[in-house]
Amino acid sequence: MAGNNRRCGKWFLPVMAFLAGIVVITGANLALDATDSAAFCGSCHVMSEAVWTHSQSVHAKLACNECHIPHDSLAAKLPYKTIVGINDVAVNSFSNVDDNIRANEKTRSIVRDNCVRCHYSTIKEVNMEAKEQCTGCHRSVPHINKLPIAKRRSADV
Repeated sequence: MAGNNRRCGKWFLPVMAFLAGIVVITGANLALDATDSAAFCGSCHVMSEAVWTHSQSVHAKLACNECHIPHDSLAAKLPYKTIVGINDVAVNSFSNVDDNIRANEKTRSIVRDNCVRCHYSTIKEVNMEAKEQCTGCHRSVPHINKLPIAKRRSADV
């Protein structure tokens, strides 16, 4: 009888660790998917214009983070998404946010890399050095330029 308890005890911890790992990975995957959506991003009032203009664009079916988060690897994506998320919560909670949100250099670089990642086969013959960012020529593609006047919080520039 004592021998059976030892054999069961030997497998208990690894099995529980395995099950806990599945729960953590599943939960993390669900959280990643939920926080990639336009509905989640638009839950902050300062993002309402970005979400609306995105919904009217040719990229409306893509999640926000298809463009705005690195896709090199999970090791690059998770820390970046965590840091940016914490920063966004802090800025939106404890400071005044400009009505005209502008991407910083890091974000512009990530967006450019993601444009190239998705559109590589169509840009092979394009001089990618003509402009620093894809949005230099394609400004209205990710987010249409203008909201209807009734929906604007500030003048578009």
